[in-house]
Amino acid sequence: MIKKLLDQPIQRACVIPLIFISLMNYSQSVQAQLTNSIPNTVKNSPSQSFEQPKLPRNGAPTGRRRAGAGRSPECPKNLTRLTALVPGDAEKSVLASTVAENPTFWFYIPQLPQTTRSGEFVLQVLDGKDVQNVYRTPLTLSEKPGIVSITLPAQPQYSLKVDKKYHWYFHIYCGDPDKTSDNFYVDGFVQRQVLTEALDTQLKSAKLKEYVVYSANNIWYDALTNLGQQRRANPQDATLNQYWVDLLNAVGLQDIAKEPIVQNYNLEK
Repeated sequence: MIKKLLDQPIQRACVIPLIFISLMNYSQSVQAQLTNSIPNTVKNSPSQSFEQPKLPRNGAPTGRRRAGAGRSPECPKNLTRLTALVPGDAEKSVLASTVAENPTFWFYIPQLPQTTRSGEFVLQVLDGKDVQNVYRTPLTLSEKPGIVSITLPAQPQYSLKVDKKYHWYFHIYCGDPDKTSDNFYVDGFVQRQVLTEALDTQLKSAKLKEYVVYSANNIWYDALTNLGQQRRANPQDATLNQYWVDLLNAVGLQDIAKEPIVQNYNLEK
C-alpha cells in the first residue's frame, strides 16, 4: 500500500519566503527574563509572543490552511472544515519554524463517516526547483471529531535538516484510496532552525513552561506541540486550556480553539 502511494505523483511545491512576523512587544522586564532564564513563576500566555502574520505581497506561494471543496459528490461537505493548526491569514498558511529534528504537526478533523477514514501525510524537502519525498504514509483516522497530531518517525532518514525548507500535505480521501484519488487536503511549510546555546539554556530553565520560550522565540511548531502535549495529558487544567485557546486565537483559529485533542499518531516505521 505504501509503495503504491509512493508511486503516485505529488504536486510540486515552490519555496515560500520566510515571512513569519516578529514578536509582539514584551515589556523590558519580560524580555530580560526570557533572555536569561524562565523561572517557574512565569505566567505569560504564549500567545503574547505572536501576532497574526501577513501574507507575502510578491506573489510567493502559500499553503492551504483550510481545506477546499472536493471534486466528487461523494465527498462529505463538512470536510471543508479540515484545518491545519499553523499561522496564516484566513485560508492560507505561511512558513513557520521548529528546532525539532522530527517535529509534530497538528490538524483539526471534523466528524467523518465510516467510508471516509483514510488519510495520508506527506513530507517533501525543497531544494531549489527540486522536490523530493522525505516521508509518506497512509493513516486510518479516528471516528471522533477533534484535533490530532502527527509526529515524524525518529529515524535519521526522516529528520529535518537545518535551514532546509519542507513542504507537508495532509489528505483525507473521499472513500477507498485504492478506488479514488479525490480528497480534501491542507498543506504548509516548515523550516528547522538551530537550537542555540542561549535558547537551550532558556528551555532548561523553563521546566514545564517551554512553550513560553518557544513562542517568545517565534518557534511555532514546538510551542504548539509542547503546550498541546501538556493539554492532552491534563485535559482538565484550566490554565493550560486557556493558554491553548489564546495561542490559536492569536493566529486566527478561534473556531477550533476549544476542540478536544483526540489522537496522536506517533509514526514509527
